[in-house]
Amino acid sequence: MHAPDRVRPVPADQRQEWRSGWTLVLASSVGFSFFSVLLAATGLFFEPLGKEFGWSRSVLSAGPGIATFVTALLSPFYGALIDRMGSRRLALPGIVLVMISMSAFALANGSEVQWLVMWGVFGLVVTSIKSTVWTTAVAGLFEKGRGLALGVTVAGTAVAQAVVPPLGNFLIDYTGWRGAFVWFAIGWGGLTLLLCALFLYDVHDRARRAAQKSGGVVAARSTLHLPGLTPREALRSRAMWQLGLSTFLVMVLTVGLGIHLFPILTEAGVTRTNAAWLTALTGVAGIIGKLVTGALLDRYRPNWIGGVTMGVTAVTFLVLIGAINSTAAVIFGLLVNGYAAGTKTQICAYLTAGYAGMRHFGAIYGVMAAMVAFASGLGPWLAGVVYDKAGNYGPFLWAGVIGCVVSGLLLVTLPAYPKWEEREQATD
Repeated sequence: MHAPDRVRPVPADQRQEWRSGWTLVLASSVGFSFFSVLLAATGLFFEPLGKEFGWSRSVLSAGPGIATFVTALLSPFYGALIDRMGSRRLALPGIVLVMISMSAFALANGSEVQWLVMWGVFGLVVTSIKSTVWTTAVAGLFEKGRGLALGVTVAGTAVAQAVVPPLGNFLIDYTGWRGAFVWFAIGWGGLTLLLCALFLYDVHDRARRAAQKSGGVVAARSTLHLPGLTPREALRSRAMWQLGLSTFLVMVLTVGLGIHLFPILTEAGVTRTNAAWLTALTGVAGIIGKLVTGALLDRYRPNWIGGVTMGVTAVTFLVLIGAINSTAAVIFGLLVNGYAAGTKTQICAYLTAGYAGMRHFGAIYGVMAAMVAFASGLGPWLAGVVYDKAGNYGPFLWAGVIGCVVSGLLLVTLPAYPKWEEREQATD
């Protein structure tokens, strides 16, 4: 039997959820976009940094790889902290630290060691504003409309992908690459800090408010009763392993492609300006993809929606292999890639909430986010190594075709969701 001081969240319909939580979704979406800014801009800095310092693609790609590896190590720890403290208490100081760390890249002096150390520090602080912070906040407040709410949240990454390439190219042209780092940090980070200070209040914050108003002495967290798996149970779940493997595989390939897409296009004869706008096109398609996928996840079998979305990404790799000289084909391929791009995190978060529940969502999704972070660092580095060894991206692109199909099949074959009501009754 449950302790008398623990109450279940009262279910609400989608309209009620959006009325009480739209500001949280807005703040989380902008926060997610700030987390994505530097990675979305990395390819823009390859040419100016390579020319000024003589760095290879492997060195340039290793920086983001180190950062994502650091976040991978820290994600489970931060996930557990979010379960205890809530998103706000970690995100607000984290935003300030990320702004400082991002600005520090303007001080690069040509030392490869300094470059890699700066990325390591960035990975350390950016963990506090990575996907776990925003998805835990939104998934905890939304249930009936969780798919669309997560879609709007992760659309922040698509906004970054759409805005950063042309904006970054402009900033590099007119302020230099050093000025571009500072403008991204202070401008984008300042807006993020303002919105999160005003609106980032998750279920933990709302429970604390309710406890204070009622004059209760019990900790706010103890008033929440959220169903779900323990971390140990999640570790033994076949569905969680399948979901994790699918996400890891597709992230290695698509993030590697995303970081190297700009040089892939320019080396095929596309001008830097046109390549920037083509890259931005994927961000525009990504916004549509996240919103449409979110609505579909709330209405149809989510593992099928996720599997088809992941699998169809193979089309982009095929286009870049065989139709790179066709403008129409490249645009179509980038639209497909953009549609599916940010839904990977969205789908992973949605399915994690469905298969693991919200009881320890932060800790469990923190492990998933760790795999995503590791994959996000490994993919660009592998693509860079392939380019340096083979002289082109061909082998990596073929791996993308096969890997995306396998990733889709892993999601399509997932079992049905656990029935939390029956599980709760059995343990009472």
